Amino acid sequence: MKPALLPVERIENRIVLVRGQKVLLDADLAALYGVETRVLNQAVKRNLERFPADFMFQLSAKEFENWRSQLVMSNPGAKMGLRRAPFAFTEHGALMAASVLNTPRAVEVSLYVVRAFVRLRETLAMHKGLAAKLEELEQKTEALALRHDTLAANTRAQLRQLFDAIRELMSPPEPKRRPIGFVTPEEKKRG
Repeated sequence: MKPALLPVERIENRIVLVRGQKVLLDADLAALYGVETRVLNQAVKRNLERFPADFMFQLSAKEFENWRSQLVMSNPGAKMGLRRAPFAFTEHGALMAASVLNTPRAVEVSLYVVRAFVRLRETLAMHKGLAAKLEELEQKTEALALRHDTLAANTRAQLRQLFDAIRELMSPPEPKRRPIGFVTPEEKKRG
């Protein structure tokens, strides 16, 4: 069996999220396919009918500036600075780019690109499952905590009553005092 041409992790690291889609930017895709970015873009422009909007799109000016600031790109006015927004290729667009380039390396690497996208999808699905389980566990824990708080409050109230009763029992009873003066039997019964 032939050794892996590229580690899938290396491709995964180049996949970015733009407009809610996982994409490879033209420079990264060109580097993976072993061609210059301008060669890739020329091949795409010659075959634009093969690249609908869900396969490829160009970053907007705002997306381009955000991307540039994240990567600390060179000065946009500089001679070697990137002057136009890059194209973003979805999984299907990356495959189509390999087919229009039709180089042996592009065809071979396109398999790794697909595997990277699939692996990211699987990872995302696994995380969604974990997130759902975590949410369920959090709700159960919250319900238990509420029940526990209610029980604890009831228990504290009952313990307070018990301690008050014990304190009453612990305090010595007031001694019976004999009234001062003459007391008739009727007054004894009332008092």
